[in-house]
Amino acid sequence: MTRTARWGITLPLHGRPLGEQREIVAELADLGYTDAWSAELNGIDAFTPLVLASQWAGELRLGTAIAPIYTRGPAVLAMTAATLAGLAPGRFVMGIGTSTPVVVEQWNATAFDAPYLRSRDMLRFLRAALAGEKVSERYETFAVSGFRLENPPAVAPALALAALRPRMVKLAADEAGVAITNWLSPADVPRVRAVAGPDCELVARIFVCPTTDAATARAIGRRVITGYLTVPAYAAFHQWLGRGELIKPMLDLWAAGDRRGASAAVPEEVVDDLVVHGDLEACRERVDQYRAAGLDTPVIAILPTPGVDVAQAVRGLRCP
Repeated sequence: MTRTARWGITLPLHGRPLGEQREIVAELADLGYTDAWSAELNGIDAFTPLVLASQWAGELRLGTAIAPIYTRGPAVLAMTAATLAGLAPGRFVMGIGTSTPVVVEQWNATAFDAPYLRSRDMLRFLRAALAGEKVSERYETFAVSGFRLENPPAVAPALALAALRPRMVKLAADEAGVAITNWLSPADVPRVRAVAGPDCELVARIFVCPTTDAATARAIGRRVITGYLTVPAYAAFHQWLGRGELIKPMLDLWAAGDRRGASAAVPEEVVDDLVVHGDLEACRERVDQYRAAGLDTPVIAILPTPGVDVAQAVRGLRCP
């Protein structure tokens, strides 16, 4: 299956207020970027940067990666998706995912129950609601009674699902046609592709630390990797990818409460696999290896790096 060759960036960019990012966002298409995908954790929400980008850059495809399915109700997700689809007709991808127990339970006071089933049910609800249907349905994990969008989008957005392990990747392929993943190396892509199949678009966030100071890049990488790979779903993902023994010392120290020790225990091999670093040309070439390995849409996420101006990095990481 032939698809558009894509090259994405993560919004918002670190180190600059959101309202001051217009100039660089407006340049993205001229730099060869085709996509801008948002990130949401504990800073700026997933949708506001894309609302701005829809007005600043009329050529880009825009996507949420991801909007959590537990922290917003079904109707709210549908309304927000419809709004963005109206602002960027034919250019918006509604990417959803479970997020993590910390985000859902500890930060948003909501139970993290049945993530696979909840993901399936939300995809089915959103597909119906965004098509303008009146939805009265008792799904396995929630029920909706009598909801219809007042202003359904003329062009319904594509749907995407965050997926790590095989069962969720297969769900993404079957129910959305787009699977979003992250924290993998180019060598890992064929394993995910084999599960997703040839017709599913694979999107992955690629973490880039654009510096030739390898020690600094690895220190940054270890901190970020520890924050992610200690989440059970990510730990299981990397066990599936074959890194179980490599990350076990980190997981053991984390479980024992030794956060600093856990970070120090991340092997250099794992950092170099999962975090792109080096000069800008080397980083571009490394990101392009993901496409060569079968990834459809690499989405660069520039990690905050001392001495690096994020706008200059975006320009330097333009599509090769």
